[in-house]
Amino acid sequence: MNDISLFLTALKFSAYKHRNQRRKNRITPYINHPIEVAEMLWKIGKVRDMDLIIAALLHDVLEDTETMPAEIEELCGKHILSIVQEVTDDKNLSKQQRKKLQIETAAHKSILAKQLKLADKICNVHDIIHSPPHDWSMKRCQEYIVWTEQVINELRGVNSDLENHYDVVLAKAKVALN
Repeated sequence: MNDISLFLTALKFSAYKHRNQRRKNRITPYINHPIEVAEMLWKIGKVRDMDLIIAALLHDVLEDTETMPAEIEELCGKHILSIVQEVTDDKNLSKQQRKKLQIETAAHKSILAKQLKLADKICNVHDIIHSPPHDWSMKRCQEYIVWTEQVINELRGVNSDLENHYDVVLAKAKVALN
């Protein structure tokens, strides 16, 4: 399967898996988020590794849907599955444990997974500014921003374009949330 065919197959799969979900603002269809993460990698990060772009489309399906790893492997292969698994939190852990683990494990991820995490966090911080979760207080938004800084600091050194863009978005978030 060529890159465009695989990209479109993954996009369709992700859209189907997220079909009944909305972002935390309750308005935006969830599928917009993986598309934005893939676009962030392509446009801002100048990433041309199609496995990573495709993994971006699928990065939340294991964590947030009833998708099994074998489905991704069958659809896209072991390499893309491995990238997706590397950025997937264990939902059996508490939210606090998952957040702590993201900080602790960030520096040990592959270069591809680090870039995917960077793009994901950039998109999430952007959303906190422009379309925050409907039930989050200002304090919770501020705490989220501080936590992303801790994760990003452990990811640095893999894509200066993404890192610099995160810094710009973070600065805007700090102004908006004060």
